[in-house]
Order: sequence, then C-alpha cells, then structure tokens
Amino acid sequence: MSPTGVRDRALAAALTLVVSMGCDRDAVVAPTPPPPPEILASAVAANPGNVLSAMVTAEVRFADSIAVHYGLAGGTLEGAAPAVVPIDGSVLVPVLGLRADTRYDLQIVAYGGGEPLAGPVLELLTGTLPEDLPHYTASGPDPSPGFVVFAAGPYGLVIDNAGRVAWYHRFEHGPGLNFMVQPTGRYTARPLTGDPTDPAPWVEIDPRGDTTRTFACARDLQPRFHDLIGLPDHSYWIMCDETRVMDLSALGGSASARVTGTVIQHVSAGGGLLFQWSPFDHFAIADLDAASRGGESVNWTHGNALDLDVDGNLVASFRNLGEITKIDTRTGEIVWRLGGRRNEFTIEGEVLPPFAGQHGVRVTGAGSLLLLDNLGDPVSSRVERYALDEVNRTARLAAFYDPSPSVIASLGGTTQSLSEGRTLVAYGSGGRVEEYDAEGRIVWRIEGNPGYIFRVQRIHSLYQPGVGSPR
Repeated sequence: MSPTGVRDRALAAALTLVVSMGCDRDAVVAPTPPPPPEILASAVAANPGNVLSAMVTAEVRFADSIAVHYGLAGGTLEGAAPAVVPIDGSVLVPVLGLRADTRYDLQIVAYGGGEPLAGPVLELLTGTLPEDLPHYTASGPDPSPGFVVFAAGPYGLVIDNAGRVAWYHRFEHGPGLNFMVQPTGRYTARPLTGDPTDPAPWVEIDPRGDTTRTFACARDLQPRFHDLIGLPDHSYWIMCDETRVMDLSALGGSASARVTGTVIQHVSAGGGLLFQWSPFDHFAIADLDAASRGGESVNWTHGNALDLDVDGNLVASFRNLGEITKIDTRTGEIVWRLGGRRNEFTIEGEVLPPFAGQHGVRVTGAGSLLLLDNLGDPVSSRVERYALDEVNRTARLAAFYDPSPSVIASLGGTTQSLSEGRTLVAYGSGGRVEEYDAEGRIVWRIEGNPGYIFRVQRIHSLYQPGVGSPR
C-alpha cells in the first residue's frame, strides 16, 4: 500500500477513536447506589440512675443514623427519640421521659441508602421511682411548652407542666441549691461533698446522666454555687470566693476580720485563667452597710448572678451591696454601678425603694435587665424589668410582676426571660414558683409550697435542654 493509503487509513482510525471517545464522554453513567442499611444486633437496657429513661444499643452497617420509636407495650409506637449517628458501626440512643413501672415496646430504625430499615421490637419494663424522689403538682391556664429544671433535696429534677418528674439525677450529697442548664445542652451543679472547707468544683451532667467534666476556680479559690456560664468553646465564667484578713477597726469592725469577696473568672477549657476581676481591686469595704461590717467574718459582696451583656461585657449582681455592676471584660474596669451606696443612675418611675437583696439578674437585651427584687418592698418580693440608658445614667422601671398571694423571699430566687415577653421566677426561700405572661398574669405555677427552690429554668427538650437559650 502506498504511503498515502497508509496515511489515509491511520487518519480514519484516529477520527473513529475521537468520535468514540466523544460518545463515551457524553454518555450518562448511573452512580452506584449506596448499600441499604443493615441491623446486626439491637438491645435495650434500663438506666440504673434514672428509671424514667432507657438506653438502646445497636450494631449496624451502612447506616447514616439510628432513631428509636417507642410506645406502650402492645400499642402504637408514637414516641421517637432523636436520631444518633453511629461510630464505627455502634450506636447508643437514650430514650428519655418514660413513666415508671410501665411496659414499653421500642424499635430502632436505621437510615441510609434506600428505604429506612426497622429492627425487631424490644421490650422494657421501667423501674419504680426512688422513695425519696419529691412529688409535685403544677397547673396554669397557659403555660409555656416544655419542662422546668431545678434542684430539690439530693436531686436535680426536670418536671413537666403537670408537675410530673420527667428526668432526674441523684447526687450523693445533693446538687447544692443550684441545678441549672447551660446553653451547651448540659446540666451543671455544684454538688455538696460533706466538707464545708472543700473547694468542690461544679460538675457537668449530660442528658444520659453521665458526668462529662468539672469546672473549678483558678488559683485555688472556692467556687460559689450561685451562677456559672458555660460557653460553646468550653471555656466558662465562674464566681469564686476569696477571703482576706483585714483591719476594719476604723470602720467599727474587727481588727482581724476575715472578709470574703466574690471574684469573677473566665477560665479556658484547659483550666487556664483568661480573665479575673476582684472586688478587692475596685470596691470599698464601706460600700457595705455598717451593721454588716462587724464580727470576725464579713460576707462583703455576696455575688449571686452573672450574665454577658450584648456588647460582650459582664453584668454581675452583688446581693449584700444591693448593687448590679457592669464590668469591662477586656480591661476589668467598672463600666457602671446600679443600686446600692455607689449607685450612678437616676431611677425613674419608682415610688418604692430601689431593689434590695436582689437575685436572678439577667440581661434581656441592650439596656434591658430582669431581676428578682427580694427586699426592696417590705410587703412582698417581686419581679422587675428595667430599661437602662447607659449614656445618661437613667434606669426606668419598665414592668413589675407580683406573686399571688404575696410572699417575702428573704434568700435566693432567680428569673428567666421567656418568649412572648413571659417570665419564669423562683422565689427562693419564699417557696413559690410562677410563670407570668407579658401582662403580669400568672399562667403557670407549682402548687402549694414546693420548698426552697433557688433557680428554675424552662427547657424545650429533654434531649437538647440547652436549645432555646435557657439563661
């Protein structure tokens, strides 16, 4: 064959290859579907620390997530626990909010490629409630949805709107007065240890009831039980006690008084001190009334609440000074002082004395504070909302809500701002818990006298108690 013929045949072959390659490139190749999920094993076990919950475990393959559906034995599986992502083919799904002494059917459902796959039906008989678990009755014409969290006796509790205990955790020596929820979705408490000199840390409890971490003060200071802020980066703000021996004889006190002030610290996830503010650097002992400065031990400031303002600075309540203080979290300098002997604000629209012995101070927006005024009114404690003009140093009483019947909370208590202008309040030693709507009407309460409840918080979910900003 001539060179020309060979060249023509080679060119034709090359063109055929190009066309063939173009067809292959344009062809649609169907992706390989993922394999359907497989359930290799599943089981349910009671939670020995909380008979109102159960733990469902499973071994799976090709599953993206596992949920648990449950209901009364022999009935419809109407309940559902949120799905959990397996790790290395294993998964543990907590089922919360069950009833005691009740038979349940539970079934895992595996999600992945194709249709969801249901596993075998598992059976569980829940246990009997502990004999020392408190019982409550609650009612109201229009409560906010969800549950209420507080400490009672040796327990951290969550009750529903009827007062039924839906979740609990028992502490060996009790949780202290403050069992609370953090925005991180975990519960925190500063449990008692039986030793009043022990600088016991706060502990963190997850919804399964497991202790996940502790929170301590830096520099060996004693943590206060009154308040804690756990942040998403795992750092935290904490109140601590520092005691110094001081000569107060010039102020009518002891020459060797042990003066305790509230130090505020910001501590990193690893325990490093990021920020510290001390009243010994910014307040005067004379800020405390003369009658409280005598004796060998002086409870000077008694910090009982702290919150982060919208500008990132700190707002703290010092009960024994009758003062709320804003602190610059970069410099440690005082931004302003509201109430007490060093008050810098003109309080408008107020015929009674300004708040006294206050608790539960919370920032509810720019220039907006919510608090429980324990002792400002000699007739009854009450909830108060203040609108602040920080530039002109004016504070206006925007709203207040009275308990019915009236009650004096000489110690303790907290507030929580809810959606639609609602407010939840614990009246501490006054033995009252009430929720108010925006007009001040009582829409829910724990009936009778529930005892000394230092703090209450509403949550929307037992599984994600931090959702909805419980602070």
